[in-house]
Amino acid sequence: MTSFHVENVNVARFDSMPTPEDLHASLPLTERAGASVLKGREALRNILDRKDPRMFAVVGPCSIHDPVAGLDYARRLKQLQEEVQDTLLLVMRVYFEKPRTTTGWKGYINDPDMDDSFHIERGMAAARKFLLDVCELGLPTATEALDPISPQFLGDLITWTAIGARTTESQTHREMSSGLSTPVGFKNGTDGDIGIAINAILSASHPHSFLGINGQGKVSIVRTSGNRYGHVVLRGGDGRPNYDTVSVAMAEQALAKAKLPANIVVDCSHANSFKNPDLQPLVMADVVHQVRLGSKSLVGVMIESNIVGGKQAIPADLSQLKYGCSVTDGCVGWETTEKMIRDADAMLKDVLRTRLG
Repeated sequence: MTSFHVENVNVARFDSMPTPEDLHASLPLTERAGASVLKGREALRNILDRKDPRMFAVVGPCSIHDPVAGLDYARRLKQLQEEVQDTLLLVMRVYFEKPRTTTGWKGYINDPDMDDSFHIERGMAAARKFLLDVCELGLPTATEALDPISPQFLGDLITWTAIGARTTESQTHREMSSGLSTPVGFKNGTDGDIGIAINAILSASHPHSFLGINGQGKVSIVRTSGNRYGHVVLRGGDGRPNYDTVSVAMAEQALAKAKLPANIVVDCSHANSFKNPDLQPLVMADVVHQVRLGSKSLVGVMIESNIVGGKQAIPADLSQLKYGCSVTDGCVGWETTEKMIRDADAMLKDVLRTRLG
């Protein structure tokens, strides 16, 4: 009997994929884009280390599906960043991979044509091109690390990384995070359990050895040195918010017990807004109010935002897609986004300077 009878029984075929080095060679990191990434990462580390009194805001579409509209959004966000740069560091949310409870569109990398054709090799190249364009604007980028292989293709263009509620408990993602070059926000579990995120931060701060690929696409033993810039993202859970003062205080106590820095980010979407984008401004306003009252642990927020508010189903005829409107979770529109950011800037500019030290 050969291995043919017992191995890869449910695999239809293996298609070739360019190596990370191949993709980097065809879409090389430019000096301007690289400088943008390094500047953004340093700013985030300084915020987490309390060397920079500002807060950061991860703002942008739930997922990228149209690079033209995405770059339109990026230009708007860059202009807004110039207005509020003394108070807030704006990091564009650039999500290409979407976790699915059962089925559904899996994101721009997996299915760039949005028709279940799954041209992943083209999706990865298109994703890298989009990231290059955003970084060329001088705008930091954020994404969710879902596939443990993707960072080898795109990691040099990312400033901040999220580990989602479904994967924070995953050993694979904790090990991967220990080697990422960015600060990493770990979301609490879907049931609201913050202990999962704290364990993930502790795990990722230590060295790990695990199987992965190198730049040549060769299977390798990846050995990491640990990432000390992990932090908690409160996203609510089990249908309940957890951004209120009591929840934040309990998170602070849990972090202190684990001897971790009190760095907390609030996701204004998901369970914190009951998945209603219209409630995101209220969550943001509450976070700002807590900071004004003296909270020093709240260092950032996440906002799901797009040019047009709400969301839309993916039509059979893609020409019918509404420009700048989410095809996954609902988002606030651009006008609301501007107001949220500008209001936060006005309310925080005179109080954040006391957070140093």
